[in-house]
Amino acid sequence: MIGTITEETAERATRAFVLHPDLKSEPSRRRPDHRLAEAVALAAALPGLEVMGADVVRLPRAQPGMLFGTGKVAELKDLFAELEVGLVLVDGPVTPVQPRTLEKEWGVKLLDRTGLILEIFSDRARTSEGRLQVELAALSYQRTRLVRAWTHLERQRGGFGFVGGPGETQIESDRRAIDDQVIRIKRQLEKVVKTRELHRAARRKVPFPVVALVGYTNAGKSTLFNRMTGADVLAKDMLFATLDPPMRGVTLPSGRKVILSDTVGFISDLPTQLVAAFRATLEEVLEADLILHVRDISHPESDEQAADVADILTSLGVTDDTLMLEVWNKLDLLDPVAREAQAATASRRDEVFAISALTGEGLPELFEAVSQRLSEEKTPRDLHIAFEDGRKRAWLHDQGVVTSEAQDETGWALDVLWTARQEKRFRDL
Repeated sequence: MIGTITEETAERATRAFVLHPDLKSEPSRRRPDHRLAEAVALAAALPGLEVMGADVVRLPRAQPGMLFGTGKVAELKDLFAELEVGLVLVDGPVTPVQPRTLEKEWGVKLLDRTGLILEIFSDRARTSEGRLQVELAALSYQRTRLVRAWTHLERQRGGFGFVGGPGETQIESDRRAIDDQVIRIKRQLEKVVKTRELHRAARRKVPFPVVALVGYTNAGKSTLFNRMTGADVLAKDMLFATLDPPMRGVTLPSGRKVILSDTVGFISDLPTQLVAAFRATLEEVLEADLILHVRDISHPESDEQAADVADILTSLGVTDDTLMLEVWNKLDLLDPVAREAQAATASRRDEVFAISALTGEGLPELFEAVSQRLSEEKTPRDLHIAFEDGRKRAWLHDQGVVTSEAQDETGWALDVLWTARQEKRFRDL
């Protein structure tokens, strides 16, 4: 069971059951019980669901038609009928055929991990950009399946009709209509990307570096953001509490001014549709002068979560030359012995800082390190750029490193003042 369900909400709540298929043919670096707990937390993040139970189902391999064996399907059918379950959440990918087969067999709706995350994102997105990105991801997801009605266009509330509500009748999806919608949304998002680029270009001319907070969902990024900025961003013990990332100007205790950017939390097996759709938002990470990778050090799979975050950062194009610090958050949730051990381990590593964003423990050392890392030595250079390399000249001006410029017969002679990292990025253009 999740939370406290009042008599009023119980009438509206959809009774759900969570299953995690543990496939021997597809070994995972995560423990199945931890994966199940995360899936239950995902379900808890979606309003209107009452989780009646959860279970790990161990399988030698996935069955093509129904995912599970016939005996297990029959056993679960009886259980779902007894609990009056209306929605089954399968924590993993399912083929287009499997949901139809299982829904018919069990008499329930079925949602896989990707569909559940899309529903959560739809419920949480507040800005027009966020809503467009979620809708684009949902359309891409639906297009690969074409097994459910395109009901979210008929609905007055958020969500995509995966969970229930008005328009639940199955209708034949129109691939061409989906493609037209995708084209329309992409055009709208192109305008958003251009606007973001204009904002980034304006920020580059301001001598304030950008610090981006990244990390696994529910690692405490928003709590740290609030602690550093004095803002009141939603910070809850809930997966995907932040979907529309804010940015704020911050003056560190050293007097150093920075722009702090919060980001959407990452998660293992993040749907590819969402990675692609939220690229415009995550581009802020690529532009950052310093990344703070916030980890929930109290979580039993903190190392595995960190590996998932590293994989996603790599897929986004974050390179090794990007400055990054690891922030081991939630020390306050550890017992005294474990807290002392983690703090001691962090103190022996230059790029790791153990903190509690909630209590403030360890923050002075972190702030000092941020100030030091951003105080890179700048070196003057004389450059000559040919007319045909105008893109490089534009990049230098965007970075705000040009101190003087003169034009000759073959191009531009520039004096620049830049850091070693900026020079490397320029050479890689």
